[in-house]
Amino acid sequence: MISATPTQRDVRLDFFRGLALWLIFIDHIPYNQISWITIRNYGFSDAAELFVFISGYTAAFVYGRAMQERGFLVASARIIKRVWQIYVAHIFLFIIFLAEISFVTRGFENPLFAEEMGIVEFLQRPDIALLQAVLLAFKPVNMDILPVYILLLIWFPPLLWLLLWSPTVALTASVVLYILADWLGWHLPAYPRGYWVINPYCWQLIFVFGAWCGLYGAKWLSGVLRSPITLWVAASYLAFAFAIVMTWYFPRLGVYVPHWLVAFLYPIDKTNLDVLRFAHFLALAVIVLYFVPRNWQGWQWPALRPIIVCGEHSLEIFCLGIFLSFAGHFIMMEISGRLAIQLMISIGGLAIMSGTAWLLSWYKKIDRQTALREQPAASGDIAGGGP
Repeated sequence: MISATPTQRDVRLDFFRGLALWLIFIDHIPYNQISWITIRNYGFSDAAELFVFISGYTAAFVYGRAMQERGFLVASARIIKRVWQIYVAHIFLFIIFLAEISFVTRGFENPLFAEEMGIVEFLQRPDIALLQAVLLAFKPVNMDILPVYILLLIWFPPLLWLLLWSPTVALTASVVLYILADWLGWHLPAYPRGYWVINPYCWQLIFVFGAWCGLYGAKWLSGVLRSPITLWVAASYLAFAFAIVMTWYFPRLGVYVPHWLVAFLYPIDKTNLDVLRFAHFLALAVIVLYFVPRNWQGWQWPALRPIIVCGEHSLEIFCLGIFLSFAGHFIMMEISGRLAIQLMISIGGLAIMSGTAWLLSWYKKIDRQTALREQPAASGDIAGGGP
């Protein structure tokens, strides 16, 4: 078994995970012009790839050391405990989200909200829909990431063992599964029809790649990542992706794209994590790692703290962002959709997310201080020297 687990937390993980949460919130508000600032409008990938990659990287960082120090069973138990926490959060979010949409739909007599958010089946057959939700088969719009993360973590204990034993075998197995799933059309069925919007058989690749990087890849690839050739290849691909995406918004530019290239590129499938999306994410990662080192002094800037603190509490802030995104959609549809209102909704939502994250950090700090104060007293009681 190879020992390669990192020993120090990388602040970049919290920053980019927090940034992904901010971008996901903005993108989840339909018809929001502020979403033009997010990365999905300028390339093939979006914040989902970033979120899943960092989830894999962080899982390897946390549980890899536990598996090396305490063994497979203890590490697996910790992973399953985290799975249960995420599952409970998902079900709780599901209930609150349904209540929010149902209240708005009935209170304002606007059935379009139920149709847009994919809960018509729940309103018609709530008993079956709730059962399917418990089984992760029924998911309203924008609630696809957590179920995928749950499945990826369920598979993670044997995968982590394989990564620690032979990282090359683990990564190769992940690539083979990705190829087979795309080639043979493996999907998980959704309720009431269709398949999961994010196919876990394919998206496991970016999760496993993140875990591989967390354990070994970052060190093994450091020389390649620092190469000017790699930088220019990544920058060229980003420029190419930007040019292609611009043809989506300005169709007249499409005449400059050869027909053979169009046939090769499309469809750029998000459900099955198209290779072009994966490559675009990798190119972005190369640029970021080249220009933003781990010891960059800018991480101490107060302006970055709201994003970092959101990344430190990703599960809670993700759930809050889902709730706020629909609230923003409701305001735009029922009150005003002017650009100024969209800007206020976006900034206000990010402020609420950041404020909540600060509050969670404060509670965590207080709990840690209380535990430190009580520890000596508890030790004295156990030793028989307490009052």
